[in-house]
Amino acid sequence: MARERTGFWIAIGVGILYPATFLIGRRRASGLEHFPESGGALLVMNHISHLDGPMDAVFVHRNRGLPRFLIKAGVLDVFFVGRILRGLHQVPVHRGSVKAADSMNEAVKALEEGGTVVIYPEGTITKDPDGWPMAGRTGVARIALATGVPIIPAARWGTREILDHYHGKFRPLPRKTVTTLVGEPLDLSAYQGEPMTPQVLREVTDLAMTRVRDLLSELRGEPAPKEFYRQP
Repeated sequence: MARERTGFWIAIGVGILYPATFLIGRRRASGLEHFPESGGALLVMNHISHLDGPMDAVFVHRNRGLPRFLIKAGVLDVFFVGRILRGLHQVPVHRGSVKAADSMNEAVKALEEGGTVVIYPEGTITKDPDGWPMAGRTGVARIALATGVPIIPAARWGTREILDHYHGKFRPLPRKTVTTLVGEPLDLSAYQGEPMTPQVLREVTDLAMTRVRDLLSELRGEPAPKEFYRQP
């Protein structure tokens, strides 16, 4: 699964996303050497625009093969779009239901099979007015500690300049640059074998989000806030 690049539904996805993302933005990436050469990887990223998913999907497919995203279950019910996502084996998230644990189990299975799972721990587009990451949900820590796969932090910037949902702005022209910076895998050795207490899960999640925030600060060339934005 780690290097899966071909297949009917992958061809459909590639045929749609590659030209679409090319038209709306130039791509630039660095830090690719931090991806493991083999085995599963949990890619943890910031979330600033509805364009993040398509852009990140192409980025991961080029460098790691088929990506697996944790997607709100309702999206998979959307006609045609949902059929493609199901065909690509994306992971549905059933919040607040008896199926809530299924998404973690599917993500764990994908990672154990050597796949790449992309997760936005904030759970939604950041509400921070300046686009900095919010505090993350602890599911990312549960998945990481359950599998032992590398957590790869990464930050992406530029998609909000194209599509800013909260301000109702879509500015595809002139073409803008979307930049991704991949960081070194997180060192979680201090937490291996520890019980998944709320404190441990929060510490691991904050560690991941802090690294993502630092990478975003490097991309933007400006200091990040010391505290995570929290929704009122």
